[in-house]
Amino acid sequence: MSAPVDAVVIGRNEGARLIACLASLQGQVQRIIYVDSGSTDGSAAAARQAGADVVALDMGQPFTAARARNAGLARTRAPFVQFVDGDCVVQPGWIAAAQGHLEADVDLAVVCGRRRETAPEASVYNRLCDIEWDTPIGSARACGGDAMMRRAAIVAVGGYTEDLIAGEEPDLCLRLRAAGWGIWRLDAEMTRHDANITRISEWWRRTRRAGYAYAEGAARHGAPPERHWVAELRRALIWGLGLPVLILLAALIWWPAVVLLLIYPAQVIRLARRGGDWGWATFTVLGKFAEAGGALRYYIRRARRSRAQLIEYK
Repeated sequence: MSAPVDAVVIGRNEGARLIACLASLQGQVQRIIYVDSGSTDGSAAAARQAGADVVALDMGQPFTAARARNAGLARTRAPFVQFVDGDCVVQPGWIAAAQGHLEADVDLAVVCGRRRETAPEASVYNRLCDIEWDTPIGSARACGGDAMMRRAAIVAVGGYTEDLIAGEEPDLCLRLRAAGWGIWRLDAEMTRHDANITRISEWWRRTRRAGYAYAEGAARHGAPPERHWVAELRRALIWGLGLPVLILLAALIWWPAVVLLLIYPAQVIRLARRGGDWGWATFTVLGKFAEAGGALRYYIRRARRSRAQLIEYK
Protein backbone atom coordinates (compact mmCIF):
# COMPACT_ATOMS: atom_id res chain seq x y z
CA MET A 1 0.00 0.00 0.00
CA SER A 2 1.11 3.56 -0.66
CA ALA A 3 2.42 5.61 2.24
CA PRO A 4 -0.07 8.25 3.45
CA VAL A 5 0.16 11.94 2.64
CA ASP A 6 -0.72 14.93 4.84
CA ALA A 7 -1.41 18.33 3.32
CA VAL A 8 -0.36 21.71 4.72
CA VAL A 9 -2.28 24.70 3.38
CA ILE A 10 -1.34 28.26 4.34
CA GLY A 11 -3.37 31.38 3.75
CA ARG A 12 -4.87 34.65 4.89
CA ASN A 13 -8.21 36.06 3.75
CA GLU A 14 -8.39 33.77 0.72
CA GLY A 15 -12.17 33.39 0.92
CA ALA A 16 -13.65 31.23 -1.84
CA ARG A 17 -10.18 30.38 -3.12
CA LEU A 18 -9.38 28.63 0.17
CA ILE A 19 -12.60 26.60 0.06
CA ALA A 20 -11.75 25.47 -3.48
CA CYS A 21 -8.22 24.59 -2.37
CA LEU A 22 -9.43 22.45 0.54
CA ALA A 23 -12.06 20.76 -1.63
CA SER A 24 -9.39 19.77 -4.16
CA LEU A 25 -7.54 17.86 -1.42
CA GLN A 26 -10.54 16.00 0.00
CA GLY A 27 -10.22 12.25 -0.41
CA GLN A 28 -6.64 12.50 -1.70
CA VAL A 29 -4.74 13.00 1.56
CA GLN A 30 -4.90 11.51 5.03
CA ARG A 31 -5.16 14.85 6.81
CA ILE A 32 -5.42 18.54 5.92
CA ILE A 33 -3.74 21.10 8.17
CA TYR A 34 -4.69 24.70 7.46
CA VAL A 35 -2.46 27.41 8.93
CA ASP A 36 -4.25 30.75 9.17
CA SER A 37 -2.29 33.98 9.41
CA GLY A 38 -4.69 36.46 10.96
CA SER A 39 -7.61 36.16 8.53
CA THR A 40 -10.59 38.44 9.13
CA ASP A 41 -12.90 36.90 6.52
CA GLY A 42 -13.88 33.76 8.41
CA SER A 43 -11.31 31.56 6.69
CA ALA A 44 -10.42 29.65 9.86
CA ALA A 45 -14.05 28.78 10.60
CA ALA A 46 -14.68 27.78 6.98
CA ALA A 47 -11.62 25.52 7.02
CA ARG A 48 -12.82 23.80 10.21
CA GLN A 49 -16.21 23.26 8.62
CA ALA A 50 -14.45 21.69 5.64
CA GLY A 51 -12.77 19.21 7.98
CA ALA A 52 -9.30 20.74 8.20
CA ASP A 53 -7.20 20.84 11.34
CA VAL A 54 -6.74 24.60 11.82
CA VAL A 55 -3.63 26.22 13.27
CA ALA A 56 -3.98 29.94 14.07
CA LEU A 57 -0.61 31.67 14.07
CA ASP A 58 0.18 34.06 16.89
CA MET A 59 0.26 37.35 14.98
CA GLY A 60 2.09 38.98 17.86
CA GLN A 61 5.21 37.53 16.27
CA PRO A 62 6.45 38.62 12.81
CA PHE A 63 4.62 36.70 10.10
CA THR A 64 6.34 34.88 7.24
CA ALA A 65 5.10 32.13 4.94
CA ALA A 66 8.06 30.04 6.15
CA ARG A 67 6.83 30.30 9.73
CA ALA A 68 3.34 29.23 8.64
CA ARG A 69 4.70 26.22 6.73
CA ASN A 70 6.74 25.12 9.74
CA ALA A 71 3.69 25.40 12.00
CA GLY A 72 1.79 23.14 9.65
CA LEU A 73 4.70 20.74 9.28
CA ALA A 74 4.80 20.34 13.08
CA ARG A 75 1.23 18.95 12.98
CA THR A 76 1.92 16.36 10.26
CA ARG A 77 2.57 12.69 10.88
CA ALA A 78 2.52 11.12 7.41
CA PRO A 79 5.84 10.37 5.66
CA PHE A 80 4.93 12.68 2.75
CA VAL A 81 3.61 16.24 3.01
CA GLN A 82 1.92 18.20 0.24
CA PHE A 83 2.45 21.92 0.77
CA VAL A 84 -0.10 24.16 -0.95
CA ASP A 85 -0.77 27.90 -0.95
CA GLY A 86 -4.36 28.73 -0.10
CA ASP A 87 -4.95 30.44 -3.45
CA CYS A 88 -4.21 27.23 -5.37
CA VAL A 89 -6.31 24.25 -6.42
CA VAL A 90 -4.61 20.84 -6.56
CA GLN A 91 -5.18 19.10 -9.87
CA PRO A 92 -6.71 15.60 -10.14
CA GLY A 93 -4.09 12.86 -10.15
CA TRP A 94 -1.28 15.01 -8.81
CA ILE A 95 -1.16 13.60 -5.27
CA ALA A 96 -0.92 10.00 -6.50
CA ALA A 97 1.70 10.86 -9.14
CA ALA A 98 3.94 12.76 -6.71
CA GLN A 99 3.49 10.16 -3.98
CA GLY A 100 4.43 7.36 -6.37
CA HIS A 101 7.52 9.19 -7.55
CA LEU A 102 8.77 9.79 -3.99
CA GLU A 103 8.18 6.15 -3.12
CA ALA A 104 10.03 4.97 -6.23
CA ASP A 105 13.08 7.19 -5.71
CA VAL A 106 14.26 7.18 -2.11
CA ASP A 107 16.93 9.79 -2.89
CA LEU A 108 14.36 12.49 -3.61
CA ALA A 109 13.15 14.90 -0.93
CA VAL A 110 10.91 17.08 -3.10
CA VAL A 111 8.67 16.54 -6.11
CA CYS A 112 6.88 19.37 -7.87
CA GLY A 113 4.92 19.73 -11.11
CA ARG A 114 3.38 22.37 -13.36
CA ARG A 115 1.69 25.23 -11.58
CA ARG A 116 -0.56 27.24 -13.90
CA GLU A 117 -2.38 30.50 -13.55
CA THR A 118 -6.17 30.19 -13.41
CA ALA A 119 -6.74 33.19 -15.69
CA PRO A 120 -3.53 34.14 -17.54
CA GLU A 121 -5.59 36.05 -20.08
CA ALA A 122 -7.09 38.35 -17.41
CA SER A 123 -4.01 40.56 -17.18
CA VAL A 124 -0.46 40.76 -18.46
CA TYR A 125 0.69 40.28 -14.87
CA ASN A 126 -1.14 36.97 -14.52
CA ARG A 127 0.41 35.85 -17.80
CA LEU A 128 3.87 36.75 -16.50
CA CYS A 129 3.23 34.56 -13.46
CA ASP A 130 2.16 31.68 -15.71
CA ILE A 131 5.41 32.01 -17.67
CA GLU A 132 7.38 32.11 -14.42
CA TRP A 133 5.83 28.82 -13.24
CA ASP A 134 6.88 26.97 -16.44
CA THR A 135 10.16 25.53 -15.19
CA PRO A 136 12.25 22.76 -16.83
CA ILE A 137 11.32 19.09 -16.39
CA GLY A 138 13.64 16.78 -14.49
CA SER A 139 16.24 17.42 -11.83
CA ALA A 140 15.75 20.86 -10.30
CA ARG A 141 17.57 23.17 -7.94
CA ALA A 142 14.43 24.37 -6.19
CA CYS A 143 10.65 24.22 -6.02
CA GLY A 144 7.95 26.78 -5.33
CA GLY A 145 5.33 26.99 -2.61
CA ASP A 146 3.39 24.00 -3.97
CA ALA A 147 5.31 20.72 -3.69
CA MET A 148 5.21 17.27 -2.12
CA MET A 149 8.06 16.64 0.29
CA ARG A 150 9.53 13.77 2.26
CA ARG A 151 8.81 14.75 5.84
CA ALA A 152 11.89 13.11 7.39
CA ALA A 153 14.21 14.98 5.02
CA ILE A 154 12.62 18.37 5.73
CA VAL A 155 12.75 17.82 9.48
CA ALA A 156 16.38 16.66 9.28
CA VAL A 157 17.54 19.97 7.75
CA GLY A 158 15.54 22.08 10.19
CA GLY A 159 12.51 22.92 8.07
CA TYR A 160 11.97 26.34 6.53
CA THR A 161 14.05 29.35 7.60
CA GLU A 162 11.38 31.35 9.43
CA ASP A 163 12.89 34.82 9.24
CA LEU A 164 12.97 34.84 5.42
CA ILE A 165 10.19 37.07 4.07
CA ALA A 166 10.58 35.54 0.58
CA GLY A 167 12.57 32.80 -1.15
CA GLU A 168 12.09 30.27 1.64
CA GLU A 169 11.63 27.33 -0.76
CA PRO A 170 14.92 27.80 -2.68
CA ASP A 171 16.67 28.24 0.67
CA LEU A 172 15.21 24.95 1.92
CA CYS A 173 16.04 23.15 -1.32
CA LEU A 174 19.62 24.42 -1.19
CA ARG A 175 20.06 22.90 2.26
CA LEU A 176 18.42 19.67 1.14
CA ARG A 177 20.77 19.36 -1.83
CA ALA A 178 23.74 20.03 0.45
CA ALA A 179 22.54 17.11 2.58
CA GLY A 180 22.49 14.85 -0.49
CA TRP A 181 18.79 14.95 -1.36
CA GLY A 182 17.33 15.51 -4.82
CA ILE A 183 14.54 17.75 -6.11
CA TRP A 184 12.54 16.66 -9.16
CA ARG A 185 10.10 18.47 -11.46
CA LEU A 186 7.55 16.07 -12.98
CA ASP A 187 5.89 16.63 -16.33
CA ALA A 188 2.48 16.66 -14.65
CA GLU A 189 -0.23 19.17 -13.81
CA MET A 190 0.09 20.07 -10.14
CA THR A 191 -1.92 23.16 -9.16
CA ARG A 192 -3.91 26.08 -10.52
CA HIS A 193 -2.91 29.38 -8.95
CA ASP A 194 -5.01 32.53 -8.78
CA ALA A 195 -2.59 35.46 -8.68
CA ASN A 196 -5.36 37.93 -9.49
CA ILE A 197 -2.84 40.71 -10.19
CA THR A 198 -4.66 43.47 -12.02
CA ARG A 199 -2.59 46.58 -11.28
CA ILE A 200 0.99 47.44 -12.07
CA SER A 201 1.49 48.51 -8.45
CA GLU A 202 0.76 44.94 -7.31
CA TRP A 203 3.16 43.51 -9.87
CA TRP A 204 5.80 46.07 -8.85
CA ARG A 205 5.59 45.09 -5.15
CA ARG A 206 5.78 41.40 -6.03
CA THR A 207 8.86 42.02 -8.20
CA ARG A 208 10.44 44.19 -5.53
CA ARG A 209 9.99 41.30 -3.09
CA ALA A 210 11.91 39.08 -5.51
CA GLY A 211 14.78 41.58 -5.50
CA TYR A 212 14.82 41.54 -1.71
CA ALA A 213 14.98 37.73 -1.80
CA TYR A 214 17.86 37.82 -4.30
CA ALA A 215 19.89 40.09 -2.02
CA GLU A 216 19.21 38.09 1.11
CA GLY A 217 19.74 34.76 -0.62
CA ALA A 218 23.06 35.91 -2.04
CA ALA A 219 24.12 37.23 1.37
CA ARG A 220 23.36 33.89 3.00
CA HIS A 221 24.47 31.41 0.32
CA GLY A 222 26.27 33.41 -2.35
CA ALA A 223 29.68 31.89 -1.76
CA PRO A 224 30.96 29.09 -4.05
CA PRO A 225 29.96 26.51 -4.98
CA GLU A 226 26.28 27.49 -4.73
CA ARG A 227 26.52 31.16 -5.77
CA HIS A 228 22.86 31.30 -4.77
CA TRP A 229 21.05 34.10 -6.62
CA VAL A 230 24.30 35.96 -7.25
CA ALA A 231 23.67 36.25 -11.00
CA GLU A 232 20.05 37.40 -10.49
CA LEU A 233 21.16 40.01 -7.98
CA ARG A 234 23.96 41.24 -10.23
CA ARG A 235 21.58 41.73 -13.16
CA ALA A 236 19.11 43.61 -10.98
CA LEU A 237 21.73 45.97 -9.59
CA ILE A 238 23.40 46.60 -12.94
CA TRP A 239 20.24 47.21 -14.98
CA GLY A 240 18.09 48.69 -12.24
CA LEU A 241 20.63 50.89 -10.46
CA GLY A 242 24.17 50.97 -11.83
CA LEU A 243 23.47 51.85 -15.46
CA PRO A 244 20.81 54.52 -14.71
CA VAL A 245 23.11 56.26 -12.24
CA LEU A 246 26.08 56.17 -14.61
CA ILE A 247 23.99 57.51 -17.50
CA LEU A 248 22.58 60.30 -15.32
CA LEU A 249 26.05 61.31 -14.16
CA ALA A 250 27.35 61.25 -17.73
CA ALA A 251 24.41 63.38 -18.89
CA LEU A 252 25.12 65.97 -16.21
CA ILE A 253 28.60 66.36 -17.67
CA TRP A 254 27.61 66.06 -21.34
CA TRP A 255 23.86 66.09 -22.00
CA PRO A 256 23.89 64.07 -25.29
CA ALA A 257 24.87 61.08 -23.11
CA VAL A 258 21.14 60.59 -22.44
CA VAL A 259 21.08 58.67 -25.73
CA LEU A 260 22.63 55.83 -23.75
CA LEU A 261 19.16 55.22 -22.29
CA LEU A 262 18.38 53.53 -25.60
CA ILE A 263 20.16 50.53 -24.18
CA TYR A 264 16.89 49.67 -22.41
CA PRO A 265 14.63 49.40 -25.48
CA ALA A 266 17.51 47.61 -27.20
CA GLN A 267 17.51 45.07 -24.38
CA VAL A 268 13.75 44.63 -24.72
CA ILE A 269 14.17 43.93 -28.44
CA ARG A 270 16.97 41.45 -27.77
CA LEU A 271 14.93 39.53 -25.18
CA ALA A 272 11.77 39.57 -27.32
CA ARG A 273 13.64 38.18 -30.31
CA ARG A 274 15.10 35.45 -28.12
CA GLY A 275 11.92 34.58 -26.23
CA GLY A 276 9.25 35.55 -28.74
CA ASP A 277 7.14 37.48 -26.23
CA TRP A 278 7.19 41.29 -26.23
CA GLY A 279 5.20 41.62 -23.02
CA TRP A 280 7.53 39.30 -21.13
CA ALA A 281 10.58 41.10 -22.53
CA THR A 282 9.26 44.56 -21.62
CA PHE A 283 8.36 43.66 -18.05
CA THR A 284 11.58 41.68 -17.57
CA VAL A 285 13.57 44.85 -18.27
CA LEU A 286 11.22 47.10 -16.30
CA GLY A 287 11.28 44.65 -13.42
CA LYS A 288 15.00 45.19 -12.90
CA PHE A 289 14.22 48.60 -11.39
CA ALA A 290 11.79 47.02 -8.90
CA GLU A 291 14.25 44.23 -8.10
CA ALA A 292 17.02 46.75 -7.47
CA GLY A 293 14.70 48.63 -5.12
CA GLY A 294 13.99 45.44 -3.22
CA ALA A 295 17.72 44.66 -2.95
CA LEU A 296 18.39 48.16 -1.62
CA ARG A 297 15.64 47.67 0.93
CA TYR A 298 17.41 44.55 2.18
CA TYR A 299 20.79 46.30 2.43
CA ILE A 300 19.28 49.26 4.29
CA ARG A 301 17.48 46.97 6.72
CA ARG A 302 20.67 44.98 7.34
CA ALA A 303 22.71 48.15 7.90
CA ARG A 304 20.16 49.38 10.42
CA ARG A 305 19.89 45.90 11.96
CA SER A 306 16.13 46.25 11.91
CA ARG A 307 13.56 43.49 11.68
CA ALA A 308 12.46 42.41 8.22
CA GLN A 309 8.97 43.55 7.20
CA LEU A 310 6.78 41.45 4.96
CA ILE A 311 6.39 42.77 1.39
CA GLU A 312 2.81 41.99 0.33
CA TYR A 313 1.53 42.66 -3.17
CA LYS A 314 -2.20 42.09 -2.58
